[in-house]
Amino acid sequence: MTDKLVIFDTTLRDGEQSPGASMTRDEKLRIARQLERLKVDVIEAGFAASSNGDFECIKAIAEHIKDSTVCSLSRANDRDITLAADALQKANRARIHTFIATSPVHMEKKLRMTPEQVLEQAKLAVRFARNRVADVEFSAEDAYRSEEDFLCRVIEAAINEGATTINVPDTVGYAIPELYGNFIRTLRQRVPNSDKAIWSVHCHNDLGMAVANSLAGVKIGGARQVECTINGLGERAGNCSLEEVVMAIRTRRDYFDLDVGVDATQILAASRMVSQTTGFVVQPNKAIVGANAFAHTAGIHQDGIMKARDTYEIMRAEDVGWTANKMILGKLSGRNAFKQRLQELGVQMDSEADINLAFAKFKDLADRKSEIFDEDILALVSEESVLHNSDRFGYVSLSQHSETGELPHATVVITVDGKEVTGQANGNGPVDASLKAIESKVNSGSEMVLYSVNAISGSTESQGEVTVRLQNSGRVVNGVGADPDIVVASAKAYISALNKLNSQVDRVAAQG
Repeated sequence: MTDKLVIFDTTLRDGEQSPGASMTRDEKLRIARQLERLKVDVIEAGFAASSNGDFECIKAIAEHIKDSTVCSLSRANDRDITLAADALQKANRARIHTFIATSPVHMEKKLRMTPEQVLEQAKLAVRFARNRVADVEFSAEDAYRSEEDFLCRVIEAAINEGATTINVPDTVGYAIPELYGNFIRTLRQRVPNSDKAIWSVHCHNDLGMAVANSLAGVKIGGARQVECTINGLGERAGNCSLEEVVMAIRTRRDYFDLDVGVDATQILAASRMVSQTTGFVVQPNKAIVGANAFAHTAGIHQDGIMKARDTYEIMRAEDVGWTANKMILGKLSGRNAFKQRLQELGVQMDSEADINLAFAKFKDLADRKSEIFDEDILALVSEESVLHNSDRFGYVSLSQHSETGELPHATVVITVDGKEVTGQANGNGPVDASLKAIESKVNSGSEMVLYSVNAISGSTESQGEVTVRLQNSGRVVNGVGADPDIVVASAKAYISALNKLNSQVDRVAAQG
């Protein structure tokens, strides 16, 4: 008999705290559905008290997700917990995840509370949450830098009040694998009622050891839940990577002796959906989901692979979904085939009108590009979602002239509040001229802090996917645009970012 490792995905909550990675309701729901197809055990859908938008996102996910537990984060106070419970009301399985900081530096400088006040607040919060839902997780924020005796007291009290999961986060990514694993083990040995709850690890990647620390917490410490995100998305250097943890457990089952319920063949689809939705490009050499993860260029390696794949591969590419990436659609494909492919990709649209609009965009793309890949469809749908939900600014058309020895010039037609306007500008290159032409009409005053181009598939005919990150008055947003023409993709990405800046959604940062 083996133990079951619970996979707790926090892409939609902690992952969304990456600068510019905030998502719309439809985008969050689409990713949640893919996470359900991935068969993660728990989906942390957001932080209900942070904004009305997040509350509605959690509510929508709770209504639509049937197989995974849906979770909302909350601070250790009655208001947050009440909002979390209300948002989760229609969930098949609901969890409230409440937290309070326990390290000396956090209690003194952030909370301005004494240890005894923190202990009492933790007890009250878990008790209150337990009266609203049966499944309550308690996190001691910055647990790894907390004083051990005090942390044991807080955890024991939380379990006594009904916490079913105890999370021991390395909130600032300070831990070392062996030390962190021993830390979890010591806590479990010292807390008298430790067997009454599942122990969880939540590690950040500031020193590049989030996955190693999490696995040490599991193997050495006996934790049976790992909190992680798709592509390791998260604030600062990111979180523990779901795909790396899952495949480490599966590939080295001889060592971990654990089962995971995740359908690994859905990993790549989830990775690409999150990347294209947030604009955070996956590096080519990223384990499991990077473009080079299963590529072999060295002659010795290639020779070995041709003779026997296990000479240089410890897992099969198809096990994580790579073979599912097949071109099946073209300009002769019909609406039903397109609709079926959307369903296979985990994309569900609210109405037939939305499907028709997306299909029209697909046909337009198929006229310009002979091969349509899954990534093209996801980019198209993601862009359609952004434009559909944020319509202050819209892209209409673009023309630009660039010639050696001459200053590039662009003319861009956009809509502002439904009215067409035309902007013109010169620039250092066609992209620079195009974005300056847009800015000449919107006057956003934003600062561009990132411009990134990525080929969606692997040929010169590929669509270009552009990410633009804008900053204005302390607010940071990402915009993503895709088109076979890089200049057009850049204009779409810039407009997408402007729309997000225009959508004033108040958010409260939180760490777990």
